[in-house]
Amino acid sequence: MTWTFTDDPAAYRAAAGAAVAARPAPNTLLLSVADALERRGLHAFGPEAPFFGWWTGPDGDVRGALVCTPPYPLQLGALPAEAVRALADELAAEPLLAGLRGINARRADADALATAWGRPTVVAEEHRLYRLAGLIAPYPAPTGRARVATVDDLPLLAEWLEAFHTEVQIPAGPSEAQVRDRLSYGGFLLWEDGGAPVSLAAHSRPIGSTSRIGPVYTPPGLRGHGYAAGVTHAASEAAYAAGASEVVLFTDLANPTSNGVYLRLGYVPVEDRALIVPA
Repeated sequence: MTWTFTDDPAAYRAAAGAAVAARPAPNTLLLSVADALERRGLHAFGPEAPFFGWWTGPDGDVRGALVCTPPYPLQLGALPAEAVRALADELAAEPLLAGLRGINARRADADALATAWGRPTVVAEEHRLYRLAGLIAPYPAPTGRARVATVDDLPLLAEWLEAFHTEVQIPAGPSEAQVRDRLSYGGFLLWEDGGAPVSLAAHSRPIGSTSRIGPVYTPPGLRGHGYAAGVTHAASEAAYAAGASEVVLFTDLANPTSNGVYLRLGYVPVEDRALIVPA
């Protein structure tokens, strides 16, 4: 039973790729990060090199994995309890883990690692992972309609994505290359009312048969009209049309409005996660 760490993405894919893909919902972050690194290169998320890890159980099979793209937090997928306990020991011993800015994990795992990290920590964010059990149209239906965003919408997308990241206190938004990549497969949808865009939602390429919705953003002055529900419903349909058999999304547990919207659209809770950072 051991953790293996590497900065070699090919070694990670060979050792852990199948195990991660076997549980696409709880491992959605690992899958999308690895896909982005493979398609856009090792510096897709910034100038620092990413690193990877996987847990091998007593039977010799890989039972879980992690990935980190500094300066972003360490992302943990679904892990058995013994792997979390062993990772707690690795926080002080493994050189690749020495400069962590945060740890994003299932809530119980985050709590255990916070205790073992050897430094004061705080919970910076709490999220809930949902999966779509059966898509339900919003009622009452919002006025307007959805359309796929195009490169002509780049200025608006850049403005709204920057506003979204500021609102949720994420320090770095997507680059223009990342936005263009998502536009290339129709991954941004805009809800229009009266001929003007009023809300946006995005969906990822299906990876391991799973697509993730997000971000979803409505400018503050346009909220309260059901636009977010309409565009999220449309993005969910688009994810299925793109080939996904499973559609998931994350919500901020501090926002009861968005959690209520997704429940009414047919999403059901899977697990809660927390981001812990040094205090």
